[in-house]
Amino acid sequence: MKCVDDFRLIFGKKEIVPIIVGGMGVDISTAQLALEAARLGGIGHISDAMVPDVCDKRFKTTYVKDKTKFYRLNIPNPDKSLVQFDMGLLAEATKLHVATTMEAKRGEGLIFVNCMEKLTMNAPRETLRVRMRSALDAGIDGITLSAGLHLSSFGLIEDHPRFRDAKLGIIVSSVRALQIFLRKNAKLNRLPDYVVVEGPLAGGHLGFGSDWEQYDLATIIAEIVHYLKAEDLEIPVVAAGGIFTGTDAVSFLENGASAVQVATRFTIAEECGLPYKVKQEYFKASEDDIEVNNISPTGYPMRMLKSSPAIGSGIRPGCESYGYLLDGSGNCSYITSYNREIGLHPDGKNISVKDKTCLCTHMSNMNCWTCGLYTYRLKDTTNRLSDGSYQILSAEHIFKDYQFSIDQKISLPDIFV
Repeated sequence: MKCVDDFRLIFGKKEIVPIIVGGMGVDISTAQLALEAARLGGIGHISDAMVPDVCDKRFKTTYVKDKTKFYRLNIPNPDKSLVQFDMGLLAEATKLHVATTMEAKRGEGLIFVNCMEKLTMNAPRETLRVRMRSALDAGIDGITLSAGLHLSSFGLIEDHPRFRDAKLGIIVSSVRALQIFLRKNAKLNRLPDYVVVEGPLAGGHLGFGSDWEQYDLATIIAEIVHYLKAEDLEIPVVAAGGIFTGTDAVSFLENGASAVQVATRFTIAEECGLPYKVKQEYFKASEDDIEVNNISPTGYPMRMLKSSPAIGSGIRPGCESYGYLLDGSGNCSYITSYNREIGLHPDGKNISVKDKTCLCTHMSNMNCWTCGLYTYRLKDTTNRLSDGSYQILSAEHIFKDYQFSIDQKISLPDIFV
């Protein structure tokens, strides 16, 4: 019986353990988590979601404080079109986050950055260009393009000296999305180095509609592998979403995938950025505690714990401090919903917005508890302690369990006293 360690992801002359830790945004996938994956021979992701905020927490910079101060007079104004990011500071923050991570890298693995197209930041093309180019400047091994079709993203960096050197990949949820991407980028003569195929059981934002239950990752993988072979395209396919054990991973590796991307089990790792109390909420969750809702201003469905403080919150829009989801005209659907509730409750009391959430503020405060479908199984991967809490695991333990386990077995950690 095979285990994940019997396979390798091939990038040129480099052989990688085919385990990729996904890029959970706003420093849930911390640099420490990514560095451990790379040290162990796999691939770890950091995320550039709200990177100035991440830098403030990681390096004690003051990007958010300074932006809030600069736009403080606009806070009561429902019009957020004036709230812009300083591109120089955005580049500075991205380089600081990425370069510091890359300088600390050890081992034979790689570190990628997850880059969301839906972070439009009141200037979609300009901010995306700065984020991608700055990550390349800072030495990132690769960029995974997520949360969008990214039809013009390659074009934003085609003149960068590392455009053909760094690994560039795209996340898709259908063969059609991949076909559109390849067709739109054909003139650049630059194929993606890998394709992450994310299925409907993944955590956070989903690339499906309300009919997500009708789709199956194995079927989508098979369609994409067949398409690539028919087109004679040698692009590694990475399976993602609902891969909970090493045995799950092997089933995809034996059926055309070159690697797997996993995240849910790493949410409760010591190196994960979620607070200890939130990790315990993940452990305690039952299957009924998990829902797919439409409260994200991105327009994508989002899987999360029903107990997330972000659900039903009526917090004032934090665009002057954050504003990462403002479109090119300074609009965000949460602002619209919030203003509707203010109109119904002009005294500003008992405000509750049910249909949308202020994703930026709640992500910064770790109050948006996004999760994969199998989060309820996390309690089975560790030990319950005498006080009723669950033992936190190391990223190394989780990684190696994926790498070496067989027969749907999960290795429990040594219990500490």
